[in-house]
Amino acid sequence: MPLHDWTDRPGWEGLHIYWMTEIARSLRSRLPPGYRAVIGSSPLVAIGPFPVKPDVAVTNGSHSSGPRASREPDWESAVATLEEDAIVLVEKDGRMVAALELVSPRNKDRPSAREQYANRYVAYLRAGVHLMLVDVHRRPIDFGFSQAIAAALRSDSPSLPAPSVVSYRVGATAATGGRMLGVWTRTMEVDRELPTVPLALSDELAVDVELESTYVRAATDAYL
Repeated sequence: MPLHDWTDRPGWEGLHIYWMTEIARSLRSRLPPGYRAVIGSSPLVAIGPFPVKPDVAVTNGSHSSGPRASREPDWESAVATLEEDAIVLVEKDGRMVAALELVSPRNKDRPSAREQYANRYVAYLRAGVHLMLVDVHRRPIDFGFSQAIAAALRSDSPSLPAPSVVSYRVGATAATGGRMLGVWTRTMEVDRELPTVPLALSDELAVDVELESTYVRAATDAYL
């Protein structure tokens, strides 16, 4: 099913719930032993005094090994500001290792919202949490959270306006200081199929997130 034009289309809230569920189900069937996918649950990352939750979190309850990632990021470089800064991590049923976010219009409809959510995403990365942002909403025109993230980290990492998918892999300490940051970027277009994008679990592990098949099932359940 090609991507809908969500510029003025109603029904996003319903699709959002179904799509999160389908992505989590898909991840569960693909994750290596010891990893668990949960929806809107702990662990949390706190920004200031307010705890916030990812849409889909991947936790690792053990140190079990799994298959090595068969893909390399589109871009990777040392990012000086990606040090292991102190951040509040609230744990439950394991340590958060990755988060997937489906960006909603309310996440970016105002400057204050854009700042708040950009800070949230940067906090994930600074905490060593791998992150995928899926944004199918074109407004505001020419805006993408990857731009704000690159600016906050003083990085020359690729950035894309929405609709797009950006997936971040937080790597080991870089020889020049800071940490390595790998990035996969994919553009999306209305009336085109959605891409499959790697979600990092560690330096060596990644799992494919099939956005097209999960979107199709979610759209069917949401009567789109």
